Order: sequence, then structure tokens, then C-alpha cells
Amino acid sequence: MEYKDTLLMPKTDFPMRGNLPVKELDIQTKWAEMDIYKKVQERTQGRPFFVLHDGPPYANGDLHMGHALNKVLKDMIVRHKSMTGFHAPYVPGWDTHGLPIEQALTNKGVKRKEMTLAEFRKLCEEYAYEQIDNQRNQFKRLGVRGDWENPYVTLKPEFESRQIEVFGEMAKKGYIYKGLKPVYWSPSSESALAEAEIEYQDKKSLSIYVSFSVTEGKGVLEEGTKFIIWTTTPWTIPANLAISLHPSVEYAVVQVRDKKFVVAKDLVESVASELGWEEYSVERTLVGKEMDRLVAKHPLYDRDSLIILGEHVTTESGTGCVHTAPGHGEEDFYVGKAYGLDVLCPVDDRGVMTAEAPGFEGLFYDNANKAITEALDKVGALEKLTFFTHSYPHDWRTKKPVIYRATAQWFASIEAFRDELLQSIRNTNFTPTWGETRLYNMIRDRGDWCISRQRVWGVPIPVFYAEDGEPILTEETISHVSKLFREHGSNIWFQKEAKELLPEGFTHPRSPNGIFTKETDIMDVWFDSGSSYQGVLVERDDLVFPADLYLEGSDQYRGWFNSSLITSTAVYGHAPYKGLLSHGFTLDGEGRKMSKSLGNVIVPSKVMNQLGADIVRLWVASVDYTADVRVSDAIFKQVTEVYRKIRNTFRFLHGNISDFHPVNDRVEFKDLREVDQYVYMKLQEVIKTVRAAYERYDFASVYHTVNNFVSGELSSFYLDIAKDVVYIYGQDHKDRRAMQTVMYDTLLSLLKLMTPILPHTADELWSYLENETEESIQLTDMPDAVEYPEYEALAAKWSKIMDLRDDVLKALEEARNAKTIGKSLEAKVTLYVKDEFKPLFDTDTIDFAQLFIVSQFELAGSQQDATEASLVLENASVLVEKADGEKCERCWTISETVGANEKHPTLCTRCADVVEQHYI
Repeated sequence: MEYKDTLLMPKTDFPMRGNLPVKELDIQTKWAEMDIYKKVQERTQGRPFFVLHDGPPYANGDLHMGHALNKVLKDMIVRHKSMTGFHAPYVPGWDTHGLPIEQALTNKGVKRKEMTLAEFRKLCEEYAYEQIDNQRNQFKRLGVRGDWENPYVTLKPEFESRQIEVFGEMAKKGYIYKGLKPVYWSPSSESALAEAEIEYQDKKSLSIYVSFSVTEGKGVLEEGTKFIIWTTTPWTIPANLAISLHPSVEYAVVQVRDKKFVVAKDLVESVASELGWEEYSVERTLVGKEMDRLVAKHPLYDRDSLIILGEHVTTESGTGCVHTAPGHGEEDFYVGKAYGLDVLCPVDDRGVMTAEAPGFEGLFYDNANKAITEALDKVGALEKLTFFTHSYPHDWRTKKPVIYRATAQWFASIEAFRDELLQSIRNTNFTPTWGETRLYNMIRDRGDWCISRQRVWGVPIPVFYAEDGEPILTEETISHVSKLFREHGSNIWFQKEAKELLPEGFTHPRSPNGIFTKETDIMDVWFDSGSSYQGVLVERDDLVFPADLYLEGSDQYRGWFNSSLITSTAVYGHAPYKGLLSHGFTLDGEGRKMSKSLGNVIVPSKVMNQLGADIVRLWVASVDYTADVRVSDAIFKQVTEVYRKIRNTFRFLHGNISDFHPVNDRVEFKDLREVDQYVYMKLQEVIKTVRAAYERYDFASVYHTVNNFVSGELSSFYLDIAKDVVYIYGQDHKDRRAMQTVMYDTLLSLLKLMTPILPHTADELWSYLENETEESIQLTDMPDAVEYPEYEALAAKWSKIMDLRDDVLKALEEARNAKTIGKSLEAKVTLYVKDEFKPLFDTDTIDFAQLFIVSQFELAGSQQDATEASLVLENASVLVEKADGEKCERCWTISETVGANEKHPTLCTRCADVVEQHYI
């Protein structure tokens, strides 16, 4: 007889190697064939809703690691909710309007000027759907579960119709208006931009000091005294109409040789240093309000520059005298409005100086800087010119600098309902909590929202104009346009004349001849996505409004979180979300932003092709996503090792329950051995900890809790000592069935707990579990932690036992290093313990030799009784010696009973009995 054939070794077909890049594709094909999304929704129908509303990615280009982080976080939440008592539908979406698609077509050689707007828009739509298909396949490859065949798309007629409804409701409440204001203007895009479309980059700019001579001092200043202003935008000097002073700041009249200059008293020294005044004296001081409405002369033109007062003026830098051009600055605009100044803006859509800037017309604004500074120098008004590098606003799409430029634009008022917006924020749950302060401050401080864009690929602003230019936006006209868009899509706006787009028989007193025109601007794309709750949650029967959660990158506090809050609060009086969760950006392993120029870009598709989607997902779970996260090949290697540990632990558990049937073979908790009860209790702690972590979206805690349990309590302890039971004893031995009970529940629990993170691996192993009948693990619920009154006493006792075990393991390692023993089964351990540990040994129900994985064990007394050869450790003194007897051929323990059974001379009595009972 071959004794090795009598061992009950693990049996499993679940492969050790995941081969995820190949296996995941097979699993995803199976999911598609069974329509797993539909089956999950059918199973959870009738439960309370949990709706995570998808913030739409822009439909252009391949996915980057930020996309992967975002979508996997969402997927883990939705999967968890569907396994914990909720009905959690997930409808993915795409943002499809805007400049990037227009530019992409231009780059492909499409000549927009040679076709109608409707034809060009049709090409934009086709391109958008191509990009959606590409991105959809990549999201599905990540294992993200959702209604992929019925996503929401912002260019769909029903979405556009709902967006017009939102606009109409805001207009009805008086929140939509047209006004002339300085806005961020992108010459490279030839369009106004919202704050959310601005990013800051370093830019080298001119820094100039310019003097303006007083022409009307009104007895306060002598004529010829000069105000000095400082600016970094020389091209705005032709638009100067005033100089702003702070009403309560003290100003100095400074004598420099034969000239007198006015600057803030606190800045005299720094200005003198900057302008190289070697000898100067302060003649007198006066406060700003004393100089209100004095008049200076524009240095280049024969016109006045009025001295005005403004609270925005500071003495942190410059001169305390602020160059004021109402057509090129928000603060300039408002202070100029208070003084009745014109809004002069001598720069056109392309950033070119107009005839309103005599001498510089035809020059691109940035190129005009040189000519303007030369002209100032020529008339003796240029006091200083230098260059400096500073952070400057850029167009987030074209990456080119933007300017402030006054144009007629459509705005959504924020001021009109700011208090409601702030209350909506207070009523929202934030993860992380600092998000509340960030969004609150943004809304508190932001100006009105410029919602018009001078582009063609977007949703038209549904406004008509009467013959005298009066805007027409009534409930009737807006409702009619909404219905037209639902039936035909927004392209009809570009295909029909205004009269055809108005309700039949529509008249207006401002158009006595029945002639109407239509608005040519489109809406800011943030209005598109900011209306998505209406176009998706309100529109669809399978979702509810408001959403339980919006989840996006931290940049969306000024983007989607912000625009959605504004439109929803305007229409409904509350936010479209109950909770907001934000994540950081993905950086390389050294904490640098990923860029092609640095060669540090990691592409999700490449990682999935090499390692598998579950590795990407496990990485997402491992990081603190609330801050910026790092990703690199080395990091993925670490995550892969953790995955292998988890997978191989699952495989070991599965292999050792191959002959276990939970209905027939389960051992009740009260009948388990103490060691089994202890590990079962630790499993319940894991379940509680992981379930709580999922609830607070703390996936890193899930990752670390499971990893620590797998590496610690299981691999380094329970599964190690289990071999001496599940391999050795007869199939139905009570100790073996006890351990299998714990193993079975552990495998099932861990598998379900990890399903939101590792859905492919979980479903793969699920298919090997013959006793589980559900078609997919996704059609099951999370395990609930089981409580027993024995836990508290068990935890206290086994905490001490495990402390002793740690001491024994250290002693065994020392003995191994000293060559006293080889493997631990060659050892006999004699223990001398502190008195507080002695009660642990009052029972014979714990096999300490098995617990320590040694062949022989003896408790010899108290620690003070220890022999000199013993190793003194924290809780005990441990003596490690060679075990007495021979090595059993079957179980490998060293025993003096080997050969006691003459029929089996190489076996210990335990193994001989098992062989006799079960194999002869």
C-alpha cells in the first residue's frame, strides 16, 4: 500500500494561475450571454433604490488611468449595494457636445466652412458615437456592470428636450438673462468659457509701470502730478477709462526730482526700489476718498482717465493705483458701472485689436504688447518694463491663454438664489468631509454663470428675437422647442428658420411684421451635463431622483458637482444628489502628472492585456482614492502579489472542501473545537469590518482587512495547522468536518466580500462550487456576521494563546538557525509560562503540539522554573529540542509510537488507526 494515497489531499480544478487576460474575456462573454445586468436587476426588484448617477466622461479618445479609477470605484459601490439589500441600477452616460469633437473633425480634414451647420453637426454626432463605442468596450473590459446597451448620451433627443425644460424653468423664475460683462474669452476657441473650463499654467508676461498725468486736480492735487499704475497686460491700456484707489488707504505724493507721483504710502519703498528712485521725499499724504473723481489724461489718447474708488484695491503689490478697463476685468466692470463708465472692449472674437484701439488695430492682442509699450515709452509714460513668470488662466481644451473680454452673453444668475444653493450643500453628505467646505466656498464666492458659447456643436439656446432685438423666451416658446427637440433632435434648430421653430400662429408685439430671428449661441456643455439628472433620473422609469450619490474627480467641485447643484436647486429647490464622493488624480510612481513627454503614461488597456482587469480593480481598492494616487509597474507588481496570495488561499480552501457537503457535513458552532471557534469568530470580525468599510466607501480598509486575514489568521496559522487534520484524519472525522465547516464558510464569505472588487475571479471560482445553485455569485447577497455569546471570552483567551504561539515560533526560528532542528515537526517544545497563562492549559481540548506545528509539547511549569537552555521571551521561556522517536511516513510527525502497529511499522498509532479503519 502507498500510504500517500491514503492522505486526503486538496482536490480542485480551480487553476493556480489566473491567466486573467484570457480568462476574463471568457467570463465577460458568459456575462453577456446570460445578460447579468438584467438578472441582477430582476433579482433586486422591489428593494429600496440606491442610485449612483454616472458623471458622463467626454466621448473622445481612449481611457486613461483616471477613467479606470473613476469607473471601478463606481462599480464597486453599485455591486456592493446590489448585494446588501438595495436595488442599484447603473446607467452609464457620455458627454458628447463641445469643442474637442469639432477640433477632432477639423484635424481629420473636415472643412466646416464648406458645408451647412446641420451637415457639420451630423458629422460631429457620428464621431461621438464612434468614440462611445470605443470607450464602452474598454469600460466593459474593466468588468464594469451596467446598462451598456441603453446608456444616456447628451446628444440624444430626449436628453436635449429635458435640458431645454431645465433652461425654461430657470428662465421662468427669472434666473436667465442676457448681459454685457467681461467673461473668460478664449481667442483660440473663439468662445466664452466658464470657470470650470479654465486651468492655470505658468506664462511669461510683461510687467509695466505707467504714469497718468493729472489734468483736473480740483485743488486736491497739482495738475501734472502723476498716478502710477502697474499692469501685466499692456494690451489693455487702450481700453483704460479709469484709475481705482481704495477709499480708506493712505496715499503719498512723492517728489522725485522735478516730478510728483501718487502711490500708496505703504508701497512707496517697494515702488522706489522697483523704479530706481535714488532720491525721493514724501511731500504729503491723503486718503483715497479725497481724490474721488479727479481726472487724469490717458497717456496714448486724447481722453480722460477718471480717478474712482473701489474696495477691490489692495496694497499687497503694485502701486495701490489700479489700472481700470471695464471691458477687460470683472472688478473693473462693476466699479466702472457704479461710475457710469462705458464698457470699452477694443478686442474682437479672435483676440485681434479693433479700430477702438487706434494705432494698434489688426494686431493680435499678445503681439500688441510690444507696440503699446513702445508708444508709452515714446510719450514718456512708461516708467519701467520687465518680464516675469506667473500662473495664468488657459483654455483647458486648447491649452492657450485666455483673456477677459466684455461681450453680450447669456447668464444664469447665482446671486438670485445663492442662499438656497448653500443650504443644498449643507444638506448633502460629503466623502471626504472637506468636500463640503470646498464646494460651499466656491458657490459662496462665484459670480453669475456665463452659459452661452459661440460654437455650433451643442444644444442651442432656445431664444428668439423680435424685430427690435428684444429677446423672446416664454413658457410657450420654450415648451414648443423642447417638444421639437424630443421629436427631431436639436439639429432642427439649424435646419429651420425661426418662424418654423415657433408655435404655429405665434405673434409678438415687438414684431409687428411677423419677422423673428433665433439665437445662434449654444449652451455651455456644463449646462448639458449639469442637467443630466433631468435627462436621466427624471426621464427614465428605471431610476429615481434625486440620486443617492454622485462620484467624480475632485476637479468636479467646480465642474459637474457645481453645475448640477445650480440647475437642480434652481428648478427643484434642492441638490440632485444626497451624497457627493470625490477622488484624486492618478500620478506616476514618483508623484508626477502623467504625460507623453515624460514617457510615464500607463494605459489601462495595456495593463489589462498584460495582467488582467481584476489587477487594475484590486489596485483601485488598495489606494486612498480621496487624495491623489500613484500608479506604476512596480505598484502593479505589488498588487499582483497580493492577488496571487488571495487566489491561492481561495484555491487551498476550495481544494480542502472537495468532499464537504454543507447540508450533510456541517458542524454546529457549539460542537466546533476551540481553535475552529476562534477562527470562525475572527471571520465574523472580518465580515463586520469589511461590511462597515464598504458602507463608508473605504475600499482600502476592505483590501487591507482581507489581505491581513488571508496572510495572517489563515495562511500563517489556520490553514497551516489544518493540514495535520484535513489531510490525515478519516473523511468524516469530527475534527476534520469541523475544520471544513470553517473553511467552507470562510471561502464563501471572503468570495462574496471580494466580489465587488474581483468580480471575474469571484465568478470563476463560484462556477466550481458544486453546492451553490445560483448561476452567478453576483446573484447572491453579502454574508452577515454571526454573533455568539462565547465570542468575548473566546477572544480574550485566544489572544493570550496567540501571544504564546508567537513566542514559540520565535524560539523555533532560533533553533532552526542554530541547526538544532530543520522543520518544526522535528521539534519538541517545552514551555515555561508566566502564571497568568497557566489557566490556558487547564483543559485537554486544545492540541498545543498541533497548534505550534511541532511533534511533541510539554508544559513544564512557571517561567522562573525555566532551564538555562530555554529562550526567555515576552510571555514564556521556550526550550526547543529534537523530538523523541521516529518520523511517521504518513503524517511526518516524530513519534515514539511509530512501529507500535506491526502491520504498519512506519506509521504512528494515529495514522495506523486511520489506515486500518478506512483503507483496509
